Amino acid sequence: MRKKRAKKRYLTPDSKFNSQLATRFVNNIMLDGKKNIAFKIFYEALDAVSQKIDDSESIKVWEKALENVMPHVEVRSRRIGGATFQIPHPVREDRRVSLAIKWMISAARNRNEKKMSQRLASEIVAAYKEEGASFKKKQDTHKMAEANKAFSHFRF
Repeated sequence: MRKKRAKKRYLTPDSKFNSQLATRFVNNIMLDGKKNIAFKIFYEALDAVSQKIDDSESIKVWEKALENVMPHVEVRSRRIGGATFQIPHPVREDRRVSLAIKWMISAARNRNEKKMSQRLASEIVAAYKEEGASFKKKQDTHKMAEANKAFSHFRF
């Protein structure tokens, strides 16, 4: 028999913007438990974003960029009669957010600027303008789901 589901842990909001989503983002940036460095990177990136885009609310720009990267559908593999099909499924809200965060941070890490805060700022601005690697990842996911729409009747 399966054990019961783990309880949802709620994060403490960050001190500057009072946002739980920002804390969640920083926790994904963090390496080796160095949370203060991760917060520093995040805040420096948002300062750079506010300089690049003439918008006083850099947190709003970041939230819009994150919204632009969130996928609505994804494909999941399902084995039916000896064949494996890629079946499109709608994405749960919590998973949408986590996928967008992971894609944005990994795209930022693969950029060529010197500091991580500069890379992250560039990726946020690119996602805000609906371009860049993280937005392309979302587009590719949607294209794959669209291509396999014929198998959607196998959904369970």
